[in-house]
Amino acid sequence: MPFYLIILLALVQGITEFLPVSSSAHLVLVHAAFGAHSPGDAVAVVLDVAVHLGTLGAVLVYLRRDIARLAGTGLAGLAGRRRPAGWALGWYTAAAAVPVAVAGALLKDTLTADLRSIEVIAWTTLSFGLALWAADRYGWKILPLDSLRLPHALAIGMAQILALAPGVSRSGIVMTAALAFGFRRAEAARFSLLLSIPVILGAGLWTARDLTQMGDPSLAAAAAIASLLAFLAAIAAIAAMMRWLARASFTPFVVYRILLGGLLLVWVYS
Repeated sequence: MPFYLIILLALVQGITEFLPVSSSAHLVLVHAAFGAHSPGDAVAVVLDVAVHLGTLGAVLVYLRRDIARLAGTGLAGLAGRRRPAGWALGWYTAAAAVPVAVAGALLKDTLTADLRSIEVIAWTTLSFGLALWAADRYGWKILPLDSLRLPHALAIGMAQILALAPGVSRSGIVMTAALAFGFRRAEAARFSLLLSIPVILGAGLWTARDLTQMGDPSLAAAAAIASLLAFLAAIAAIAAMMRWLARASFTPFVVYRILLGGLLLVWVYS
């Protein structure tokens, strides 16, 4: 694979993974545009996993204080009678990751290339962009993340299954569901970041064997470079998104999704 394409894949993944715009759809579009590899072949899968692991490192660094606090309060809540505020959030995050993990394992061999078609991506990008707008427009946006309860977590986890189709956006559907439950914008985004940790880790471990089985040193080096670049891009994207959502709405992301979906539909049907 050309070095410029490795850089492009890494930057696209790093920028879009945590924004509500669907990183998987953008990776499919990059592969379709340059045609170096089909999205499902071994090389493409290994590089896609590598850039996902790079973004995992970014979210671990960005949320390091939150992770330490959740680990401490979670263990304290289980061990003591006096439970600190928000002690169960870490456990709820883990519970929310279960539905998509089970669905991904069961559907891994049945998800067809049809779901990765430009037509499907166009419609999912457009329709779930409108869903995000509706949740952002009509959601109460008053609840802090410490108000999350197990029913919220499981419902959001079930919604994540929809993101197995490119264009839906894992982060986008989590934010949409959280907004619909009345959580604040920045808190919805924060939960999406937390929930990405077990989801990306599980997907990375599931497919990491592809890299070792192929035994290709050049591919391993390319994967390492892609992972590092995705890490750097993701750190910048997360920081920018969280600053924006602390004072503004999801409208720019909705507009982007509508424009992208509309352009893809024009391309497909013309």
